[in-house]
Amino acid sequence: YETSKKQQQDLEAVTMEKKDTTPNRCISSFQFVVVSAKFKGKLLLQRHRLVNMNLAEELLHIHAFEQKLWTPGQWAYEWQT
Repeated sequence: YETSKKQQQDLEAVTMEKKDTTPNRCISSFQFVVVSAKFKGKLLLQRHRLVNMNLAEELLHIHAFEQKLWTPGQWAYEWQT
């Protein structure tokens, strides 16, 4: 499945990447990287809840779901080091 522009807009994501990791496993598995200012000041669990609510319909069809969630500042730091 594909993430929609609406999902990206709802999360105010400057980056939203999906990687299908199913070939490495026997079940539907995806990794998501989301960079959003909406995550600022939120604990990791709160960030996960935001993404899970935004992708609720899609998650019905996914068995394994790995999330990497950063604010733009965290993302810049992560990729500059």
